[in-house]
Amino acid sequence: MDVWVTASLYLMWFTGGVIHAVYQLINRRHVSKYAIQMKRFKLGGKGAMITLELLKEKLNSPKGRVLLAKLYGQAPEIIEKQINRYVQAVVRYRQFFPHESQKGFYMFSTPGRTEIGGNHTDHNAGRVLAAGVSLDAIAVATPSPDYVIRVYSEGYPEPFVVELDSLAPRKEEEGTTSALIRGIASRMRELGYRIGGFNAYITSEVLGGSGLSSSACIEVLLGNIINHLYNDGKIDEILLAKIGQYAENVYFNKPCGLMDQIACAVGGFVTIDFKDFDNPVVRKIDFDFAAQNYSLLVINTGGSHADLTDDYASVPREMKAVASALGKKVCRELTMEEVIQNIPKLRARVGDRAILRAMHFLSEDQRVAQQVEALERGNFDEFLRLVNESGNSSWKWLQNCYTTKNPHEQGITLALSVTENFLKGGGKGACRVHGGGFAGTVLVFMPNELLDEYVGLMEGIFGKGSVTVLSIRPYGTLCINLVI
Repeated sequence: MDVWVTASLYLMWFTGGVIHAVYQLINRRHVSKYAIQMKRFKLGGKGAMITLELLKEKLNSPKGRVLLAKLYGQAPEIIEKQINRYVQAVVRYRQFFPHESQKGFYMFSTPGRTEIGGNHTDHNAGRVLAAGVSLDAIAVATPSPDYVIRVYSEGYPEPFVVELDSLAPRKEEEGTTSALIRGIASRMRELGYRIGGFNAYITSEVLGGSGLSSSACIEVLLGNIINHLYNDGKIDEILLAKIGQYAENVYFNKPCGLMDQIACAVGGFVTIDFKDFDNPVVRKIDFDFAAQNYSLLVINTGGSHADLTDDYASVPREMKAVASALGKKVCRELTMEEVIQNIPKLRARVGDRAILRAMHFLSEDQRVAQQVEALERGNFDEFLRLVNESGNSSWKWLQNCYTTKNPHEQGITLALSVTENFLKGGGKGACRVHGGGFAGTVLVFMPNELLDEYVGLMEGIFGKGSVTVLSIRPYGTLCINLVI
């Protein structure tokens, strides 16, 4: 029997999914020792496990400090904070998994994302400009031999535990990290990649409700752990993003596009063209934001996000209604001239707001291309002008800066008004609504010499901690073992 098992495992290793297939053939306990040997073959790709002592040494080295400066910012206090954060993550990991305390480990980092241009364009096959930011989620992880994923996450008292021999969606898991884990593992196996158990501790600076896409960040992070522990890091960033989107749509049960996951996976400035939804064209923009002496800020204006589903859904619905009235499927297939020439007919069929939203799409989609060109030519002033233009289009045409259900609460509009007044006459800076809108956050590009004054002004209005100062992170999701 042992000879048969060994031969079977060897063959199934070449086709992927070794453990899952074995469980379907024979009793689980009978093959455990063979499974362990097979899963550890070339584990981790080019990277090797690292110890806490070696991690400290490498992070404090010139190479390590340069990396941290690129990921999080150049100020010495920021670098020291991140070194301590990495070390404390390992300490917490060892507290949750004491039997692993003397072993090496892998570390991973995935950034949050910000939407720079292309407000509500992706769902109508448009173009977007996004970027990875300096806030991230990091994970300490090691492979486990029992085909179970256990993830402790900061702020949650109990681990998320997923047994990989049962990967069908579970209704009771919807909306949880367990659903994301199960969905990511399931999709990877469907695509022919290897999966396996691991133990992990995650801590994230990309908090839920921050407008920086915390769910996409975690999805890409989890996918990259499996990517490096079991697939030699061979899964590219775009596929990692698609796998994360699949898990969120099918297992987490939340509709979402692909922009957030791609920006988290790729990092830096990235432009995405969704003309072909199944195969979006992704291009990274080579631009040194750190050299501009500007800061990127996200202002949380507060307000309730309850009952905004209809507001969000109305935008793609109304845009597509305009397209349908003109014999097309999405606004990407229209021209501005075509819409304007048909306004009398459209007013009767879809209403004025839908027309304005379609006009926003058509101008915003072109504006993304102009923003990309400005960045590639190094014309930052023109880029900022286009950011302001985008914000005004969202405010006046798209109309997603507040919900008509509660017109007394207009935090986004107020923040934009105060910011425009602050920047008035200076010829510098830019602001726009951030993300889906209706409540939540605004995005601001602020000259560093005005930063302290502006932060004080906005936190005086929206509360201490409402302003998050960011930088553009040039790298996407990383296995830290490979880069320090």
